[in-house]
Amino acid sequence: MSFRLMFSKQATKFLRKLPDNLLRRIKFKFNEIAKDPFRYLEHYEGDYYKFRIGNYRALIDIDLENKVLWIRVFDKRGRIYKR
Repeated sequence: MSFRLMFSKQATKFLRKLPDNLLRRIKFKFNEIAKDPFRYLEHYEGDYYKFRIGNYRALIDIDLENKVLWIRVFDKRGRIYKR
């Protein structure tokens, strides 16, 4: 029941700027939610779900029909909710 991960331009751009050790940790966590998304995700506003990784947050849209997790926004905790 694995889901495919898709990243927005904003999320990809932010992830590229992170140090390698932090990026490895985040990639590991994203692979974990791809296996069982509803174990880790919390409902946010509207159709979004949020995912917490330390001081970082991701807002994710889920396409159940195609089994895709769309990572729409990824940023630091203090900035993500201002969008």
